[in-house]
Amino acid sequence: MAKEKLEIIKESVITNNCPECFNQDMTLSFFQKHLYSKFYHRVTDVVEHQIRCNKCNSIIYPVKWTEDIERIFEYYQKTVEPKASKTSFTLFFYALILVLIALIAAGFYLYLNGIIQF
Repeated sequence: MAKEKLEIIKESVITNNCPECFNQDMTLSFFQKHLYSKFYHRVTDVVEHQIRCNKCNSIIYPVKWTEDIERIFEYYQKTVEPKASKTSFTLFFYALILVLIALIAAGFYLYLNGIIQF
């Protein structure tokens, strides 16, 4: 089973008022989802976001956003450039493929020499 991990692709400090504590110190973070498995590492095109107040440490959900926060979010959302979606295979995958090819070749060799018969 693949493990999901959200990796930060952009983080910005914004100075809008927090709807909870009215402090002007918040962080807007954009994350991209990565999937890790024994056989592959996949970068997905899923981008998630989060606004967190640095004083009260609360997450500001879109329901509580003011117009100013929405405007700032839309601006920063345009500047985010996620990594390209791709899949790369691990060394374990290539080793497994190599072992399978070697087993098939050994079976074919033994069959041609008459050591084993079907």
